Amino acid sequence: MKVLKFGGTSVANPENINQVKAIIQNEASEKIAVVVSAFGGVTDLLLNTSEYASNQDLSYKKGFKEIEDRHFETIRKLIPVKEQSTILSKVKSDLNTLETLLEGSFLIGELTPKLSDKIVSYGELLSSFIIAEFFKAEGLDAAYKDTRELIKTDANFGKANVQFDTTVHNCNAYFKTAQQRITILPGFVSSSGANDSTTLGRGGSDYTAAIIAAAEKVDILEIWTDVSGMYTANPKLVKQAKSVSRLSYEEAMELSHFGAKVLYPPTIQPVLNEGIPIVIKNTFSPEDEGTQITKNTNGNGKTVRGISHVGGISLLSLEGPGMVGIPGISKRFFETLSQEDISVVLITQASSEHSICVCISDTDVEKAVNSVNDAFTYEIASHKIKPVIVEKDLAIVALVGDNMKSHQGLSGKMFSTLGKNNVNIRAIAQGASERNISAVILKNDVKKALNALHEIFFEENIKQLNLFVMGVGNVGSKFLDQIKQQRKYLKQELKLNVRVIGISNSRTMYFDEDGISLKDWESNLANGKKADKSLFFDKIRELNYRNSVFVDNTASEEVSLSYAKYLKNSISVVTCNKIACSSDYTYYKQLKKLATQYNSPFLFETNVGAGLPIIDTLKHLIASGDKVNKIQAVLSGSLNFIFNNFNDSVSFHDIVKQAQEEGYTEPDPTIDLSGVDVMRKILILARESGHQLDMNEIVSDSFLPEESLKTNSNDEFFETLKKNETEFQKTYKDAKDENSKLKYVAQFENGKAKVGLQKIPIGHDFYNLEGSDNIVLFYTERYPDQPLIIKGAGAGAEVTASGIFADIIRIGNF
Repeated sequence: MKVLKFGGTSVANPENINQVKAIIQNEASEKIAVVVSAFGGVTDLLLNTSEYASNQDLSYKKGFKEIEDRHFETIRKLIPVKEQSTILSKVKSDLNTLETLLEGSFLIGELTPKLSDKIVSYGELLSSFIIAEFFKAEGLDAAYKDTRELIKTDANFGKANVQFDTTVHNCNAYFKTAQQRITILPGFVSSSGANDSTTLGRGGSDYTAAIIAAAEKVDILEIWTDVSGMYTANPKLVKQAKSVSRLSYEEAMELSHFGAKVLYPPTIQPVLNEGIPIVIKNTFSPEDEGTQITKNTNGNGKTVRGISHVGGISLLSLEGPGMVGIPGISKRFFETLSQEDISVVLITQASSEHSICVCISDTDVEKAVNSVNDAFTYEIASHKIKPVIVEKDLAIVALVGDNMKSHQGLSGKMFSTLGKNNVNIRAIAQGASERNISAVILKNDVKKALNALHEIFFEENIKQLNLFVMGVGNVGSKFLDQIKQQRKYLKQELKLNVRVIGISNSRTMYFDEDGISLKDWESNLANGKKADKSLFFDKIRELNYRNSVFVDNTASEEVSLSYAKYLKNSISVVTCNKIACSSDYTYYKQLKKLATQYNSPFLFETNVGAGLPIIDTLKHLIASGDKVNKIQAVLSGSLNFIFNNFNDSVSFHDIVKQAQEEGYTEPDPTIDLSGVDVMRKILILARESGHQLDMNEIVSDSFLPEESLKTNSNDEFFETLKKNETEFQKTYKDAKDENSKLKYVAQFENGKAKVGLQKIPIGHDFYNLEGSDNIVLFYTERYPDQPLIIKGAGAGAEVTASGIFADIIRIGNF
C-alpha cells in the first residue's frame, strides 16, 4: 500500500483534477490512499469569509457565493450530466450547513476556534467528496472516507494534537476491510473525542497523509505539489535553484521549518519513526525525479544541502545589568512566552548573560512585549532590566545540511558573503547538531542574501554581476557590444555571469529584472520610460540585487555627485567620468572611504589613459611600498591627435573639427583644448599617489587665446580658432625650427602639478608619440633614473569601453 497526497494547486480546477486522475491510473494495482487538499485558494476564501462574518460585514455573503459557485462549476465540468443530481444535492446540503455557520458567526459577531474549525473543514470535505465521485464516474475503483472518522485529536481547535493510539486503531480497522483499491480522504480535518471537527494546522493535509502512512506502515508516501521536489533555495526568489534528489529526514525537517513550504514540518515525524520514505513529486511534470526523503544517505557528500528562509519575524531583546549572574531569568522569560502560546523560532544569548534575544512571529509581538514587560515589572522599575526591545521587518536565512558538522569555514563563508553584499546580520544561531546555521537579517535583504549564498554554495563559483548603465552613447554602446560579445567567454573562463539590468540615456531609461537582451537594447530603450536619475537610483535600490554595479559613461557633474548614495547602498561604481575624482578633495576621499566601508568597489581606471592600466599600475606601486617622486605624461589623446596632425598645410580649426567628429574630444572641445581634462587627469594621478591636491592648485599654461576660453557655444569657439590661425601657425613654426614636436604635457613633482604645451626635442620619450596615444612616466624610489613607462592608445570609444570592461572584471574578482 502507498499514500498519495495532492495539494491545493494540484486540485485547483477541473483540468488539474484530470491530471491527478491520470497519475492515479498509472499507479500499480496495489491499494492506495489519496489525501486531497481543498481546491486551490478555497481555504483562504473560507478564512476571509468567516472573518467578514465575525466582523458583521455583509461582504461574507459575496465570499460564500464565490465558494458555492466554485464547487458547483467543478461538478458540472467533471461529472456527466446524468450523474450530477445526487452529487449536487449532497454538496448543496453541506453548503447550506456552511452558510448557517457563517450566519451564526455574523449574528453573534464572534468566531471561536471551534467554530472556525467547523467552517474551514468544509474546503477539504467538499473537494474530497467531489473528486471521489468524479473518480467513480470515470470507472475507477474508488471510495470516499471521511478522515474525521479515522484521525482523533484533543480539543485544541486550530492546531489539534493527534491521539495516535486511537487513530492507528481506526486506520487499521478501516483499511483492513476496505474493498476498493482507491480511497479518497480529505486532508487537514480530524475530530475530537466529542466528535467536533478539528483541524491539524495550515499544511495539515501533508500531516494527514503522514499519519495514515505511518499507521498502515506503507511502502512510500508521495506528496504531489506544483514543484519538482525540494529545492536548494526558493525557486521563486532564486532562479538558479535546483531540485535536490535526496535529503535526510532531518535535513527536510530543517528546510521545511525554515520556510520550504513544499512540506509541512510535522509531516516528517510520523514517517521518520517508521522509516517510510517520502517522495515529493510535481503533479504537472510527473516524469521529473522529485526529491526522496529517507534516512541520511549523503555520506561524505555535499555539506550544504539547501538554503531556506522564514519571513514575518521580529527580534525581541531582553537586556540589562540585572541579568548577569542571576539564575532563573531565562526560565521566567521563556515561561512567560510559553504561557502566551508564543512559539520561539530562534534563540541567542550573550556569553556575558547581559542579554537574551529571541525571534518570534510578527503577529505575536504585541502580546509578547506586554506579557514580558509585566513579568519583569519590578526589574524594569528598578532599572535592572530594560523594557523589551523590539526590531521588526526581519527574516531568518538558514544553511541546512547533515554534513555541515565540524566542517571548517562554512560559517565564515556564509557571513563574509552576506557582509560583502552589505546584508546586516542582527543575530546568529547554530544548533548543537551543527545541521543548521541561521542568521537574522532585514526582510528587504532576503532575495539578495539567498541569491548571494546560493551562488557561493551551489553554482560552481559562477559569480553574477548585475549592471546598471547610465550613458549609452559612443562609449556606452561600445561597452554593451563588448559585453554581448564576451558573455560566453566570461562565464566559461572567468566564471562571471554578467547581466545588464538597467540602461539609461538623457531621454529614456529601461529595466529588465531578468537581464536586458543586448541584441535589441536600442529598441527597448527607445520605448522605455522617461529618464530620471533619481528614479534610476530608486529602482536599483528597490531591486536590491547582489553584486550590483552602477556604470557611469556620462560626463555629467550631476551624475558624478550621486556616487556616494550608490556606494552607501553597497552598489559598486565604475566610471569613465573624471569629475568625481577631480572634484573637491574631501568628496574624492569620501568616495574612497565609502567604497571600503560598504565593500563596494569604486573603480575609475578609464579616468586616465582610457583603457591603459595606468591607475591600476600606480595602485600596485603604492600598495607594494613604492613612493612616487615625479610623474610626466601626455594624457590627452585628443590633444595628441590634434598636434600630431597639425602642420603648415592644414588649419588648426580643421584639425580640431576632425578630432571632434571622430570622437577624440569631449562634445564640448574646450574641455580638452583648455587643458581642464589634462588637469583633472594629473590631479587624479597625484591623489592616487597619496598627495592631497585640488584643481585650483594646478598651474595651467594655456595655448588658447583668452577669447576662445570665454566662448559660450561650439560655434563661437570654432570661429575664434579661425580668427587666431596665425598664432597657431607661429607656435607650430617655432617648434619645427627647433626640430621639436608640440605635446601637451602634464607634470607632478614635489607636491606640485602643472600642465601646458611644450616643445619636445628629438630623443625624448614623448617625441615619437603617434596618433592619439598617451604616455606616462613614473619616476619612483624603485625607478629613479629610468622611469616605468606606460604607453598606448589613450582615447577613443573602443579603448575606453574596454577599460570600463576591465574594471567590471576586477569587481567580479573582488
